[in-house]
Amino acid sequence: MASNAPYGGSSESFDIEKFKQVLQYVILKTSTIDNVGKTVLYKILYFIDFNYYELFEEKLTGETYLKYPYGPAPRDFDDVMSELKDERLIEEKKWTEGRYSRIKYLSTVEPGTSKIAKEELDFIDENIDKYSHFNATQISEHSHKDIPYVAAEDFEELDYELVFYRDAELSVRTYDDVDGGC
Repeated sequence: MASNAPYGGSSESFDIEKFKQVLQYVILKTSTIDNVGKTVLYKILYFIDFNYYELFEEKLTGETYLKYPYGPAPRDFDDVMSELKDERLIEEKKWTEGRYSRIKYLSTVEPGTSKIAKEELDFIDENIDKYSHFNATQISEHSHKDIPYVAAEDFEELDYELVFYRDAELSVRTYDDVDGGC
């Protein structure tokens, strides 16, 4: 059955409206944090989705993430961002700082959260708190250590299932000792 969805998301579990709400919510919550530009935003979204999957064994937004040289990036980000800007829900600010181009997003209105459960919002807030202090270089380096990223080929989709093979530094779940400590 052919999909007539406007987005690249081939995953049946991808909820574009929920992804839009999560994206706008994260933008609102990080708007006053100077170091959260496009790169840091990509990684916060990645860790929200992949950490959620590791803990609850289900996808939060179902977004597909791709392996890029600077770390994982959500495949549908640009299309969704264009839509949010067209709807005047998000503003994009661009400037140059030294040799770097910077992009910052600002939410123009309080985001809708009708598709996000209260527990999910709490989880998103925890991940924003955990990752928003990183600058672009730091969070990119951190994401490069994550098994779903390490295992993928360049520009390939990252496999959510690989979160169960994370090392202790990146794992967000406590696993039972399988052999009972014998």
